Amino acid sequence: MANPLRDPQDRRLPRIPEPCALCIFGVTGDLARKKLIPAVYDLANRGLLPPGFVVLGFARRDWSDGDFEALARESAQAHARTPWREEVWARLAGNIKFVGGSFEDDAAFDLLATTLDQLRDSHGIPGNAAFYFSIPPTAFPTVLKQLERTGMADNHRSGGWRRVVVEKPFGRDLASAKELNQLVDDVFTAQDVFRIDHYLGKETVQNILALRFANALFEPVWNNHHVDSVQITMAEDVGIGSRAGFYDSVGAARDVLQNHLLQLLAMVSMEEPVSFEAEAIRIEKLKVLRAITLPEDPARFAVRGQYTQGWVAGERVPGYHEEPNVPPDSTTETYVAVRLGIQNRRWAGVPFYIRAGKRMPRRTTEIAVIFKRAPHLPFQSADVESLGANQLVIRVQPDEGVALKFGSKVPGTTMELRDISMDFQYGEAFTEQSPEAYERLVLDVLIGDKTLFPDSAEVEASWNVVDPLEAVWEGGKPHPYRAGEWGPRAADEMLAIEGRAWRRA
Repeated sequence: MANPLRDPQDRRLPRIPEPCALCIFGVTGDLARKKLIPAVYDLANRGLLPPGFVVLGFARRDWSDGDFEALARESAQAHARTPWREEVWARLAGNIKFVGGSFEDDAAFDLLATTLDQLRDSHGIPGNAAFYFSIPPTAFPTVLKQLERTGMADNHRSGGWRRVVVEKPFGRDLASAKELNQLVDDVFTAQDVFRIDHYLGKETVQNILALRFANALFEPVWNNHHVDSVQITMAEDVGIGSRAGFYDSVGAARDVLQNHLLQLLAMVSMEEPVSFEAEAIRIEKLKVLRAITLPEDPARFAVRGQYTQGWVAGERVPGYHEEPNVPPDSTTETYVAVRLGIQNRRWAGVPFYIRAGKRMPRRTTEIAVIFKRAPHLPFQSADVESLGANQLVIRVQPDEGVALKFGSKVPGTTMELRDISMDFQYGEAFTEQSPEAYERLVLDVLIGDKTLFPDSAEVEASWNVVDPLEAVWEGGKPHPYRAGEWGPRAADEMLAIEGRAWRRA
């Protein structure tokens, strides 16, 4: 008789992976130290890792297992979300291993393959391993070919499952994305490829689906009959820091529009999936991405910007050209704003205004669904001067939550109306703290759940949106905007042309 506690629908038991190894390439980089290793510690602290679990680091270092363990400990202590517990780290410390070498070093990859094989006897891991590419995209082909040469990517040869996690950007245009997708799908089977977009691991992004499809309140008005426009904003108050080598060759459109922002657009506008299964959700997102229409007049409705020196949070900050290692004549954009449409029955005629930028006044990511105004207001015009449009605002970060903005009477003897806001915040409504995005996504990789991971078709559909914009912008210069402002004036004019304005984020 089956144990009812093992029913997959039973929420009393957490999802725990099979015994497995997580092999991180580029383990000395910022992503591994600040996100991946802390995520592993947090999962262990929550009891979500199996007893047979190994973290295997690979980098160009002449290190022992102990050297890597010391780095991992320092990283976990500095960046973990959950409290530090020595007994948890003591269990992890014996399961941390390191292999040193370059990506071109055949002997190093042969040793890596041997180390994974030895885990069968030493840790009871029957060939299960996930390979995390925390490395520059230019190194992907070399590492993939090494994994293919040694047989480490082969499920049948390993006797378990072998998965690969690929960080964005997924290529730099449609052609390179197709080439990368073909290579990674040839080395690993397609179902074992996890293209990670950490925004999809955020609780508030996942809550978009819950908000829309678990409530009868919103669906009747979630269409072009009631929605005037949608604004998606991703603002950062920081500059490019030490990332000039990467960022100057990419820019804001390739860095965040192609992935983060188009994924947010897809989730807020997709049709209801037939089930909450990975394939059903991907089908609906893909329909939206393929239905996106570009502005007919990109000169006015697709704006690039680049920050100059200014003030952010009371501090003087340099302009983009003054940042370390940025060429003085660089035309790379640090800001992008574009008006997109979705050509289907639900959204035809509704503009989606998307913007992202660095050196903004503050850090915020939000989705604002702005509804049409009431067709008739039986009030005196002076009484509704302060009344705006109804809005549903989904705050992705940093103050995670949802706000509903609507009109209400101001207390007093006159019928004066003003906008007020009903505000839900995750930190106040729930006692349990939200896990970090990488915490959730690393666990999903180890379990094999692809619900929050875009597939190759989604990646290619997103490049079909960005590539034409890049072609229009090629050879031109971005509009300047002062650090600490909400972007260039041309972005404000883009909405003003149609009688709208950016929401004050």
